[in-house]
Amino acid sequence: MPLFKAYDVRGIVPSELNEEIAARIGRAAVAVLKARTMVIGRDARVTGPEISAAFASGATAAGCDVIDIGPCTTPMNYFAVGSLGTDGAAMVTASHNPPEYNGFKFSRAEGRPVSGETGLKEMEKLVFEGPLPQDAPEPGKVTRRDISSAYAAHLRSFAGDLKPMKIAVDTANGAVGPHFTKYTEGLPLELVPLFFEPDGNFPNHEPNPLKAENMKWLQEAVRNEGCDLGVAFDGDGDRAMYVDERGEIVSSDLVTALLAPWMLRNERSGSAVVYDLRSSWAVPEEIEAAGGAPIESRVGHSFIKAVMREKGAVFGGELSGHYYFRDNWCCDSGEIAFFVLWSLLSDAGKPFSELVAPLRRYHASGEINFEVEDKDGAIAKIATEFSDGQIYYLDGISVKYADWHFNVRKSNTEPLLRLCLEAKTPEALQKHLARVKSVIEGAR
Repeated sequence: MPLFKAYDVRGIVPSELNEEIAARIGRAAVAVLKARTMVIGRDARVTGPEISAAFASGATAAGCDVIDIGPCTTPMNYFAVGSLGTDGAAMVTASHNPPEYNGFKFSRAEGRPVSGETGLKEMEKLVFEGPLPQDAPEPGKVTRRDISSAYAAHLRSFAGDLKPMKIAVDTANGAVGPHFTKYTEGLPLELVPLFFEPDGNFPNHEPNPLKAENMKWLQEAVRNEGCDLGVAFDGDGDRAMYVDERGEIVSSDLVTALLAPWMLRNERSGSAVVYDLRSSWAVPEEIEAAGGAPIESRVGHSFIKAVMREKGAVFGGELSGHYYFRDNWCCDSGEIAFFVLWSLLSDAGKPFSELVAPLRRYHASGEINFEVEDKDGAIAKIATEFSDGQIYYLDGISVKYADWHFNVRKSNTEPLLRLCLEAKTPEALQKHLARVKSVIEGAR
């Protein structure tokens, strides 16, 4: 598998990513970002310190000053590049991947993402083909800076009037745990902590809350402890998944539908909210009902952020548990989403499940993966088979009918086709799902 992906750099250490390559990536990043100053931070992975130090050595050799913020979450890294006004940032993380992986997420000034189309391919070419920047006449310096207090204040700026709540929080031995108590110090929170100790071996469970099997500890804690809410963060803190007071998982598109009106409450009529095209019909419906303008986007943080900037959107959400905020440099933060949801629940004075219940008016398949060798051929076959529907190609193929809709797209990170389908009734869901699956499976 290539080290450079669509949105980031990710590989096994040391066979795919090692200190030598990390130093070369540091030099390449300085060239591509034209950076005189950069932030670097790292998550809880065991190899983080060595990879981070190697990157800094390459960047400083190329003449760039590096501000090392140490162990942090990816949203903290975004906050640093935005608030400190640097030319870019590198976050040493492999997100939810297994312990043997590590990598980088890059940002330009103001937290603007760096993807394959906006710099990663150029970086990759420099790393493996050259020419890399030579040693600068005067090397850059590494300075260390603690931004945790400033970041905690930034998070709290998104909160409303917070009522006392008992909340279970699972940080999966990742980057969020060591910082979470600082975020919430002095607030009316009765915390039920799960796996707060950072451990890059992730001894309790994989740091990927999108997988239902990784949510069972949180669900049990909410039920056993009588919590009002449960939240699970991924390894680097940019994603969050929620369970209600009954311990039932609430899909992220429905959380987007719930948070959007709250984020729009002080905005002018017609303010934009961005959502990804896998989302329930309930999402644009709730946005419109709150006086906002729903904007559908391709899947992926670089696309969501670009659309938010283009449209001046106040908020955005993805099915994968990423939530984006205009007043956070249009960057995603599972931590900000937590404060917003706590505020919303405090204001509503109703149980989480009661607020979500009206949003469950459609029936969704969830994301289903298929290994397909000829992905373009499969998409073409879908277009032929469902030509009587409304077809568009924003990301893969989307088809809409009066009472159901679906999207099939290529994964940006794995050799898969991904299907999401929604219908107005359970019977229609099963009927149409079987038909679409048969078309995809027939194209293998």
